[in-house]
Amino acid sequence: MKHFQQVLTANEILMFLRSNKKVKAEVYLNEPIGKDKDDNEVTLMDVLETDEKSIEDEIDLKMKVKKLYEKMKYILKDREKTILELRFGLNGTKPKTQNEIASMMGISRSYVSRIETKAIGKLSKEFQE
Repeated sequence: MKHFQQVLTANEILMFLRSNKKVKAEVYLNEPIGKDKDDNEVTLMDVLETDEKSIEDEIDLKMKVKKLYEKMKYILKDREKTILELRFGLNGTKPKTQNEIASMMGISRSYVSRIETKAIGKLSKEFQE
């Protein structure tokens, strides 16, 4: 689809969805929504896809991230969860180094490293099962 040149605006997509009364609450990604300049049918999937990742990959990734956060809540101890959140910026902040975390928590950098490794191991084991 790299040769697809026509760009559909959000308004055009919304107009199509509103005009299609028979479907009401259901929208199918492979349903035609128009034609490109070469008279080829264009689907919603074509419009939403990017060169880097398909929409399915994006949805799959979001589901895996959600699953990761759920598992972190139930599998990790509070300290392990806090260290992973700080280390990888999972709480919406900039990721911190092990030294920064050690200073914040009043523990050694090597202890932060051990806790981090143990927590990642626990999560990895959960995803393998």
